Amino acid sequence: MERLVQLALDLFDPQGVQRSVAPAPGAAPVPTQAKVPGGRTPPARPGRQRAAPVPQGLKQKQPLAPIDKALEAPEVIAVQPLRSVPSAPTASLLPPTEFRHPQANREVLLGDALVAYSLHRSRRSTIGFTVGADGLAVRAPTWVALSAVDGVLRERSAWVMTKLVQARERQQRLEGGRICWADGVVLPYMGHPLQVVLDPTQSRSGRGGALVAAEPAQAVDAQVTGTPAQLFIGLPADASAAQIRDAVLAWLMRDARRHFIERLDHFAPLLGVQWTSLRLSSAETRWGSAKADGSIRLNWRLVHYRPAVIDYVVAHELAHLRVMDHSPRFWNTVATVVPDYAELRNHLREEPAPLLD
Repeated sequence: MERLVQLALDLFDPQGVQRSVAPAPGAAPVPTQAKVPGGRTPPARPGRQRAAPVPQGLKQKQPLAPIDKALEAPEVIAVQPLRSVPSAPTASLLPPTEFRHPQANREVLLGDALVAYSLHRSRRSTIGFTVGADGLAVRAPTWVALSAVDGVLRERSAWVMTKLVQARERQQRLEGGRICWADGVVLPYMGHPLQVVLDPTQSRSGRGGALVAAEPAQAVDAQVTGTPAQLFIGLPADASAAQIRDAVLAWLMRDARRHFIERLDHFAPLLGVQWTSLRLSSAETRWGSAKADGSIRLNWRLVHYRPAVIDYVVAHELAHLRVMDHSPRFWNTVATVVPDYAELRNHLREEPAPLLD
C-alpha cells in the first residue's frame, strides 16, 4: 500500500521535489529509492533522478520548475503606448438625421445631418435660402458654382439646422393637433376652445350655425369649471365627418370675413390708408398680402388665434399700403398701431393653427 502511495506522489509531483509520507503506525519507513536484487542500491546519476514508472492508462504530467530554483522572469516587450482616442459621441454612431424637401435636387451634409434641399437658379446677385414646412429651399444666381452654394450653407449651418428643427417640431405639433370631425369636437376659436354641437334645428333657421358664448369659469371645490363656447351646427346626429367639417369651415370663413372687415375699418384710418377689397385665403404658411391698389388678402385660419394676433396681421397688411417692403420704416409704421408686434409675430411662428382637413 505504501508503495502505491509513493508511486502516485512521484508521478504527480514536480521532478526533483520529494515529499515525505508519514508511515502508518507499526509500518516500516518507506524507502526513497528502490533496491535491486542482492540488497545493493543502484548508484544515482549526478543531476538526474530516475522517474517512477507510469502505470498503464495514465498520462505523465510535464515536470514543473523545481521549488528550490527561482522562476525565470517573464519576457517583457516594450510597446509604445497608444494615443488616447476620444470616444465618438453617441450622435455620430447613430444614423444621420435627414431633412428632405419634397422637390429636393441636391444634398449637403451639415454636421451630422443630411439636408436635401431644393435649388432654384434665377437671375439674381445673391444666394438666398428659406426654411419652411417642406424644408430648405435655396435660390442662387446662374453663374454661382454648386460648391459655392454648399459652402454658404455650411457657413450658415447653425442657423439652417435651428430653423429645420423648429419647422419639424412645428409640423409634429400640427399633426398632434389634427381635428377629428365628430359631434362634440373642440377646436380653437379666437384663442379659446370652441365645441361643435350637432343640432338639426339650426338647418331650419337658415343660418347653418349659431354661436353660444362660453359661461364664465367658476372655482368649485378648488377646481375651475366652466362651459366652453359652443357652435351649434344644423346637421343630424348621424352626419359624416366630411359633412361636419364642411359645415364648420363654412361658418368659420363667414365669421372670419365679418371680423376682418371690422378690424380693417378700425386700423385703416389710424394708418391713413384705404383698403378697397378683401379676399380670404387658406395658405398654410402665409397669413396675408397687400397690393398697392388697396386689395387685401387675409388667411381665414387666423380666427383660431386670439384677437390681438389678428390685429397684428391686419395692421401689417394695411401698413404695406404705405410702405411696400419690410424696411425699418415699415416696422415703425406697424408699431404706431401695434407696439408689441414682435411678440405677436413670434406667437404666429411658434403656435401653428390646427389641421382641419
